[in-house]
Amino acid sequence: MNRQKAKTLALQGKPLSQVGALPYRMGKGGQLEVLLVTSRKKKRFIFPKGWKMKGKNKKAAAAQETVEEAGVVGNLHRKPIGHYHYRKCFGTVSAPVAVTMFAMRVRRQLSKWPEQEERSRRWVSLKQAEACIDRAGLISFVRAVRRSHLA
Repeated sequence: MNRQKAKTLALQGKPLSQVGALPYRMGKGGQLEVLLVTSRKKKRFIFPKGWKMKGKNKKAAAAQETVEEAGVVGNLHRKPIGHYHYRKCFGTVSAPVAVTMFAMRVRRQLSKWPEQEERSRRWVSLKQAEACIDRAGLISFVRAVRRSHLA
């Protein structure tokens, strides 16, 4: 789905949904790290996410969004790690969006990726991620990772 279709659905009062991933790896010294990317407009740190794609299941769409936005390839966990909600603005219209999140163990980081001119990426510790992220729903995923040690 593209932005225009999402706006049309929002104007019709229909529910909107996205998929995303929480990319992680074992860093130096065996410390668990997560990969944050900046949002396009406000340059806030977020996890990669995007609209569901026609012909792809949620997991496949989340994997593709992670390649496009963060430039990493990996293995997504079989089941989602959770969901969060936020309001998406389309000019003068805003609508609630439900995001299904998957954890992704990163296997490879690409030197070039589709959105590298629009976004920055940064590997951070879980503690640093909590300080960088300003959405409560995303912070809850970082805390869940700290508790469960996904890796």
